[in-house]
Amino acid sequence: MSVQSDLQKLTNKEKAKFLVQYFKTSDIFLGIIVPKQRAIAKKYRDLPLSDVEQLLHNKIHEYRLTALFILCDQFKKADEATRKTIFDFYLSNTQWINNWDIIDLSARDIIGGWLLDKPEKRKILYTLARSKSIWERRIAIIATCAFFQKNDFKDTFAISEILLHDAHDLIHKAVGWMLREAGKRDEKALIDFLAKHYKVMPRTMLRYAIEKFSAVRRTRYLSGTM
Repeated sequence: MSVQSDLQKLTNKEKAKFLVQYFKTSDIFLGIIVPKQRAIAKKYRDLPLSDVEQLLHNKIHEYRLTALFILCDQFKKADEATRKTIFDFYLSNTQWINNWDIIDLSARDIIGGWLLDKPEKRKILYTLARSKSIWERRIAIIATCAFFQKNDFKDTFAISEILLHDAHDLIHKAVGWMLREAGKRDEKALIDFLAKHYKVMPRTMLRYAIEKFSAVRRTRYLSGTM
């Protein structure tokens, strides 16, 4: 038995065809829903890092995502030294953490999780935010949502400023999403950020950020009359 064989048994060709069209990537899909991948990850939560790496270095989407679910499970139960190893492993393998769902389901727990009580080490997020890789830029902003549990939004807003003029729609969506989530906890901070930037924010980013506001307020932001 292996992770790969367990995943292959769950192949759903119709679902796989849909996912290829949905994600529009060169990934190979098996068509396995996330809860089933999480269940397999728990079964293999003690998998050695070398085997996790082998899973991660694969074009099959579900192999990579399951590898990261395994890492997330290991991270939650690990001591500080092992957490640092997992954190470093993640950063050294970002070329394989290369789709928005894979990032959204792992960056908060591993990158944000390790940096949660280490604000002095968060400059790595700013390096990622300025990366040429869209995926590293997305990792940077998504990781910051881990800090919300401490009502710490500083890095979310600072990295959002760095990414304000990013050319990619996937970054616009991620930044808008994180701004919205920060605003649900500190509306004034979001309003202050928008006061400075809403007129130059990409439309998608702005729409995501103001989604929880009233219809009247959303209209005023979108029409530039706030």
